[in-house]
Amino acid sequence: MKKILDLIADKMKAAFVACGYGGEYAKVVLSNRPDLCEYQCNGAMAAAKAYKKKPIDIANDVAKKLEDDKMFSDVAAVMPGFINLKLDEQCLADYLNRMKQADKLGIQEIGHGETVIVDYGGANVAKPLHVGHLRSAVIGESIKRMGAYLGYHMIGDVHLGDWGLQMGLIIEELRDRKPELVYFDENYTGEYPGEAPFTISELEEIYPAASAKSKEDEAFRERAQTATFKLQSGYDPYREIWKHIMAVSLADLKKNYENLDVHFELWKGESDAQPYIPWLIQDLQDKGLAYESQGALVVDIVQPNDAKELPPCIIRKSDGAALYATSDLGTIIEREKDLKPVKYIYITDKRQELHFVQVFRVAKKAGYVKENTPMIHIGFGTMNGRDGKPFKTRDGGVMRLEHLIADIDKAVYRRIMENRSMSPEEAEQTAKIVSLAALKYGDLSNQAAKDYVFDLDRFISFEGNTGPYILYTIVRIKSILAKYREQKKTEGAGVILPAVSASEKALMLELAKYNEVMENAFLETAPHKICQYIYELSNVFNSFYHGTRILSEEDQERQSSWIGLITLVKDVLSACIYVLGFQAPEQM
Repeated sequence: MKKILDLIADKMKAAFVACGYGGEYAKVVLSNRPDLCEYQCNGAMAAAKAYKKKPIDIANDVAKKLEDDKMFSDVAAVMPGFINLKLDEQCLADYLNRMKQADKLGIQEIGHGETVIVDYGGANVAKPLHVGHLRSAVIGESIKRMGAYLGYHMIGDVHLGDWGLQMGLIIEELRDRKPELVYFDENYTGEYPGEAPFTISELEEIYPAASAKSKEDEAFRERAQTATFKLQSGYDPYREIWKHIMAVSLADLKKNYENLDVHFELWKGESDAQPYIPWLIQDLQDKGLAYESQGALVVDIVQPNDAKELPPCIIRKSDGAALYATSDLGTIIEREKDLKPVKYIYITDKRQELHFVQVFRVAKKAGYVKENTPMIHIGFGTMNGRDGKPFKTRDGGVMRLEHLIADIDKAVYRRIMENRSMSPEEAEQTAKIVSLAALKYGDLSNQAAKDYVFDLDRFISFEGNTGPYILYTIVRIKSILAKYREQKKTEGAGVILPAVSASEKALMLELAKYNEVMENAFLETAPHKICQYIYELSNVFNSFYHGTRILSEEDQERQSSWIGLITLVKDVLSACIYVLGFQAPEQM
């Protein structure tokens, strides 16, 4: 169904045209003075210059044309030329009743099944997820869900780091620890073992040990570089070790992402791009785009309107090695061949901004991606501790993500048990749901590009702009609905009637923004706008709730209307938290 702003704009456009003015001046926005009106049109100011008339005269003409329209309870032209609008209560109630009946509460599925790639996650195999991986996973999952809700075919790709020097380091460290393994016997001709020669715990200890050793032992580092080259050249024994590393790592990564309720459609990595790289390098040379500079192969990316000088994109280093840019370009070629997306969205640390500017420009300059295909990089800020520095453990190390989640679970459990309203078993299950909401909402409520402070006490609070507050609002509504069913022995969510109080109309106006917010949040890749909306909606609902005796109302029709209204609030909040990546418990 149409967004309410569009319906108002249609009326405004017809009025402008009927008065002899261009319809392009009829843009309607939410009022920035809600004490005066609910919506406003400022188009008379822009039209004044074109029609050589005073803005207030144009505004008066248009307002007069709309004064008998049943959509509005009040239309007023005010100096110097604003048109202030208030929606008619019946019109607003009718809109919400249509929302109740519509699929997805009236969301317009603007995606039409078109494919959008979301590249997020970016974990390295053989390493545990740590807090630095949180933002990519949480933001990416939310954007993917938002797009799917709007009808796009969203494909999330974890894009693992699985092909670099760390593989050679692991192989050589494994050789030093277990030289008897058949992978290191050059004369071995039998089948390779199906079981990995290490557990995930051993693997997670092997890599940092090897990395530290390579910084002190030049010979070991050279061995690792040789092993990496042999792996990438297809040497069978090392390929078998690599397969073991992948199998063990992926099982652990999937378990940890599952704990975050984050799910990927593709588990691709840098290794999947390798078959495309020789062709890519040759193609860029054949097109005259790649040239040698100080022994490296580079492609210029400068464009005439650049505000600052940008360095060329290095495709191949002077030692012949490919780089992340080469791998990312190979991945784009693979995606164009297999998936043909209409949009690309990449989510990484904002320090990688230049890298993606280079990759996107080369991809379009070489014709791998159509010029009009959006390629978006969302660069996120850092999650910091209370000291303003990147979040660390008490001893200064990088905290594993599973330990952070466990800490939040325990803190929320303690908070729930303070009121002793449920059994320890129920509290434990509820704590897992609430703590995930606290963690995700605490992250997503911030604009992605900004750094933020991880404040556990604030994040798990049941009051203020937090995930638990949103969940508490939903649980409160569920409780009211359950009591109503108990009283009336019926669902009883009736037709929503026109508002009879200011708080009721304010709640209805907030609900009417729903599909506008959902659509804009995805188009602007801005989950924080959904957080902002559900916080405002929760506040307006709680104001209405505290001033309205829903369960003791004697007018059955009015009571049934309120039940219908708060059911819609619950459904809107539930849809919003779903796309943010969490859910509500039955009780708190």
